[in-house]
Amino acid sequence: MIKIFFLFLSFFCLNLSAMIIDNLNDVRAKWSAISDQVMGGISEVNFYEIEENGEKFYRLEGDVSTENNGGFIQFRTKIENHPADKSYEGVRMRIRGNNQEYAVHIRTKYLMLPWQYYQSVFQASDQWTTVEIPFESFKKSNFYQPSSVVSQDIKTIGIVAIGREFRAQIDLASIELY
Repeated sequence: MIKIFFLFLSFFCLNLSAMIIDNLNDVRAKWSAISDQVMGGISEVNFYEIEENGEKFYRLEGDVSTENNGGFIQFRTKIENHPADKSYEGVRMRIRGNNQEYAVHIRTKYLMLPWQYYQSVFQASDQWTTVEIPFESFKKSNFYQPSSVVSQDIKTIGIVAIGREFRAQIDLASIELY
């Protein structure tokens, strides 16, 4: 019984220390879907909300094409109202996909140009999975960016299908900073 109590207590404390970005219930984010068409590419993007077996989630799907210097589709949201005195270690997501590699892109207040971001990749299996991506695993897109992500500086976060020709389909049921 004591073990169950401590397990419950540690799980409860773990969730208290997280900053929920979107859980499709009481906390919602405003998401925008974007493709490389903003820069002349031809990738096609669809983004919508689905409910399946009583569970709500977002779905990003489309065809990623590298023609015309393109090669991405994504959905992203602004991060606002994070506590200035709280540091987080990474991004936690409940996701499902089509057994392809995807990326999380983070932009901070120090990044002004659209091609600047921090990226970390992950595999999206065809089963619901919780993925934790520590900020230390994010790589900067340009040499002149600050070398690491500081959670208080995050302005946007996006889920991205990028870099190669493929049919993308990824589902997101929740996302938070942990």
